[in-house]
Amino acid sequence: MDLVVVALTFGAIFVVELPDKTFIATLVLATKFRPILVWIGVGLAFTVQTLVAVALGHAASFLPTDVVRLVALVMFLVGAVILFRQGRSHHLDSGDEYAEKAGDASGLKAIGASFVVLFAAEWGDLSQLLTLTLVARYEDPVSVFVGALGALLAVSGLAVLIGRALLRVVPLHTLHYVGAAVCLALAGFTAYELLA
Repeated sequence: MDLVVVALTFGAIFVVELPDKTFIATLVLATKFRPILVWIGVGLAFTVQTLVAVALGHAASFLPTDVVRLVALVMFLVGAVILFRQGRSHHLDSGDEYAEKAGDASGLKAIGASFVVLFAAEWGDLSQLLTLTLVARYEDPVSVFVGALGALLAVSGLAVLIGRALLRVVPLHTLHYVGAAVCLALAGFTAYELLA
C-alpha cells in the first residue's frame, strides 16, 4: 500500500464529496434516525460503491498509459467544471427528499433505509468517477480504495456529527470552489505527465 496514493485519494475525494448531495442527505437522515445507524448504513453503501469503482478503474488500468492519462485529464476537468458551476449556483439542497424516501425506521430498518437512499443517490457521482480515474491512473487499487472509503466515511461522519454547524461556518459554495481547485490541480499534474 502506497501512503502517498492513500493521502492523495483521501484529500481529493474528501474535498469533492464535502459539498455534495451525500453530505446533505446524510445530515438530513441523521436528524430523522439515530446518527450511528445512519453512518453504518451510509458506510455500507459507500463500501459497495467504492469496490465497484475500484474494480472498474483496475480494469481500465490495462489500457495504454497515454489513453488512461488523457481520460483522467478529461475527468478531472469535467469534475472542476461541475463543481465550479455548483458553487456559482449557490444552491443548497435541503435534502428533505432523501428523508422522505427513507420513511420511518429504527434499528436495522434505519440502517437499511440509509443504505438504500445513499446507494441510489451515489451512482455515477463525481466521487465514484474520481475513484475510478485514480485507480486507473495510479494502478494501485488497494491504496485508492482505502483513501476513497476513508474520505467518504469521514465526510459522512462529519455530516452526522457536526453537519449543521459546519455549514454555518463554511459556505457550501466555498467547498465547491475548493473541490474544483483540487480537480484542476490534478488535471494540471496529469497534463504535465502526458506531455512529458
